[in-house]
Amino acid sequence: MLGTPLHIWLIFGVVIVGALAVDLGVFHRKAHQITLRQALVESAAWIALAMLFNLWVYVWRGPQVGLEFLTGYLVEKSLSVDNIFVFILIFRAFRVPAESHHKVLYYGVVGALVLRAAFIVAGVELLRDFHIAVFLFGAILIITGIRMILPRDRVLRPEQNWLVRFARKHMPVTTEYQGQRFLVRREGKWNATPLFLALVALEAMDIVFAVDSVPAVLAITRDTFIVYSSNAFAILGLRALYFALADILPRFRFLHQGLAAILIFVGAKMVASDWFSISAGVSLCIIATILLVTILSSLGFPAKGQRATRV
Repeated sequence: MLGTPLHIWLIFGVVIVGALAVDLGVFHRKAHQITLRQALVESAAWIALAMLFNLWVYVWRGPQVGLEFLTGYLVEKSLSVDNIFVFILIFRAFRVPAESHHKVLYYGVVGALVLRAAFIVAGVELLRDFHIAVFLFGAILIITGIRMILPRDRVLRPEQNWLVRFARKHMPVTTEYQGQRFLVRREGKWNATPLFLALVALEAMDIVFAVDSVPAVLAITRDTFIVYSSNAFAILGLRALYFALADILPRFRFLHQGLAAILIFVGAKMVASDWFSISAGVSLCIIATILLVTILSSLGFPAKGQRATRV
């Protein structure tokens, strides 16, 4: 399947489905508010699972592909951290109860895994059949990075997203939450709940995120399996990371500049790939250095007063 044996995809699928089943069926059988300690433990567990899978890739395919997976995972993980700001706004806009956050994020992740698969397959095929797509994807990353650096206020209204408006137009929506239910049946008709609209907003924003993150990983490798698996593991750990970082993430004042630098780097790497190549090891070192400088700068030069949440 796209250059990778079917049994390898099956192994990967078993790992993902098994991890999701354990997460929902064992640790989150009942709706509850996630504590910081639980979030940190779960986040560490997801990272450990990704590193074990990375070790398996390293042994199975060799050091080069192992480094490509790790670099792709780090790029996707760092870019996905910025999504937490959007999650915060979505939950505030729809007034989602704290105990329902995990369920929305859980099914949002499942939907994101399907959407990313479509984006990645399309991206790989475009790069394979139309070489000019390399420059197009690279330009998208560079432009996005520059836009992130430029100082400007962006107002995001997830409740007015086009997909949310479409759902409201074609489905009746209850005014109040109905526990943990996305849909309820009233007078013989299915009604969406505000929890369902929050999920729709989450999926709509993932389409936007994929435009940046998928080309960024494709700048590291064109191997469909490595691109998708590194994306998948980064996405799977995003829920736990949200609960761990939602309160402290706004303190990282230079986060957007760091992520912008990563996007510009991988975009330039893709555009210049015809003339010279940068190895996965060098890319990994550069990206890790950017993240380290971003974190240290944010801690060393904190913003004065309360910093407003940006998107």
